[in-house]
Amino acid sequence: MSFKEISINIDSKNADKLSDIFMDIGVLSVTTEDQYEGTELEQPIFNEPGMVVAELWTHSKVTVLVNATTDIDELITQAYGSLGRKFEYCVTDIDDKDWVRLTQSQFTPIEVTDNLYIVPSWHELPNKSAIGIVLDPGLAFGTGSHATTFMCLEWITKNITTKNAVLDYGCGSGILAIAAKKFGAKQVSGVDIDPQAIESSMYNAINNQVDITWYLPKQLTNMTVDIVIANILSNPLRILAPVLAKLTTNKLILSGILDSQIEELSQIYRQWFDVFVATQMDGWVLLECTKNG
Repeated sequence: MSFKEISINIDSKNADKLSDIFMDIGVLSVTTEDQYEGTELEQPIFNEPGMVVAELWTHSKVTVLVNATTDIDELITQAYGSLGRKFEYCVTDIDDKDWVRLTQSQFTPIEVTDNLYIVPSWHELPNKSAIGIVLDPGLAFGTGSHATTFMCLEWITKNITTKNAVLDYGCGSGILAIAAKKFGAKQVSGVDIDPQAIESSMYNAINNQVDITWYLPKQLTNMTVDIVIANILSNPLRILAPVLAKLTTNKLILSGILDSQIEELSQIYRQWFDVFVATQMDGWVLLECTKNG
């Protein structure tokens, strides 16, 4: 069966209403996300410590999936009438292809270092003496190919020991927590604002046969570890600075920072840490922060 995808950029006031309207009409699925997700302009809205919670993203994107035979003009006309206003939209055809086969053919093992690979489940570990993290590519959470994640993984391979307790803040797929555990950390935890990320992390940890504890932010009570790794965007890093500083007794590793933001983010975190640039890649930086005093 083939499908069509309707994408609508709209303000937060109308995004929720529009989603309900389409679901009432009877489409296959509706999702709402930040128009700027994955960019510097991404807007945090979830209930993390220190954040002001908004109803939805100021610049929201509503994505609607329908069967290819659906009359799009009629569907949009119904939505216009129910919402009481018009909106711009675009329609994309989704072909009926073997998506599993096509996806698998595009992804091969990622060599992070000579002793660490990210390996899709349908591939063998290229170097049998290396450590492999089994992780299948997905739409929602990272698989290690982005520079920000790659730099964190490199740092883990060089610095984690059996003495460390590690917290992966903003764990996504759980890849950094899994890597920390596989490189010997005695205790590893992960936290994320998204329950689906926690589910994904739990699945990946089980698949990699590692023991990791996962939390939502509100479940973190008086936790401290000697290493916190936060691979999130700069806006949350600005807001969460006091929270992250309290969580670690020693090291804080920050990624998701553009090279143009080094001085600003460094200045914020120098209240608690000595800060230096550990790695740079493709316009992104990794800051290594050591507790001062």
